[in-house]
Amino acid sequence: MKLLKISSILLFSVLVSTNLCAQSNTKSISLKKGEILDILLIKTKPGTEKAFEKYRKTAFPVAFKRTYQPLPGFKIAETTQGNIQPSYFALGKWNDLENREKFIAEIETEVPDFHPQRRDIWSHFYLTYYEMPNDISVTFNKDKYIVATAYWKKDDTSFDKFVKLWLQKSKAKGGDTVLQLTNGKSPAGYYHNPDILLMTAWNSKAEFESFYKENLAMNHSGILHLNQFVLN
Repeated sequence: MKLLKISSILLFSVLVSTNLCAQSNTKSISLKKGEILDILLIKTKPGTEKAFEKYRKTAFPVAFKRTYQPLPGFKIAETTQGNIQPSYFALGKWNDLENREKFIAEIETEVPDFHPQRRDIWSHFYLTYYEMPNDISVTFNKDKYIVATAYWKKDDTSFDKFVKLWLQKSKAKGGDTVLQLTNGKSPAGYYHNPDILLMTAWNSKAEFESFYKENLAMNHSGILHLNQFVLN
């Protein structure tokens, strides 16, 4: 089964996406072939406004020079499965893999305390980035019940069977899997690189919960680890 291959988000994306979507009932993202999609799971520590202002002045210019652009993100309403509880599912993009990875390589030269700054501001900071194999355009309706599910595999055969059945059961229960993301990368220190990340829209919470019960009863022998979040 060939899944869609879609490849640090800064907190600035939270602020910008809120403004972009304040008047809209939808959130849309569009990327061209070769562009990079960042997915960042974050949780901000209280009382870090001054620390973030310093971060904004030091880190943002380096990211923008390297073509970074924030995209609309989501608050995380609930962790339904897994061992981490971030509060925001942030999205961003870069023009290409070269710029994305040069930012990672250069940032400590430009901002020597870049990583300590992040640790001071965020208690959760997990990053995965994906390179686009082709153009994509996705719209999320805020009236839908949106769920992001990440799986790590234990072995290929069992995992592939599990994902195939997961998609079948999800569709049968009314789920619309908007994105299937694979082949991501995570920088050292920010690891959250599942073998597949599925973003699924449901007509209602009840519809998702009906699927959720069946999902929990599935054979998870091919699954090494998972995380699942309700987004809004």
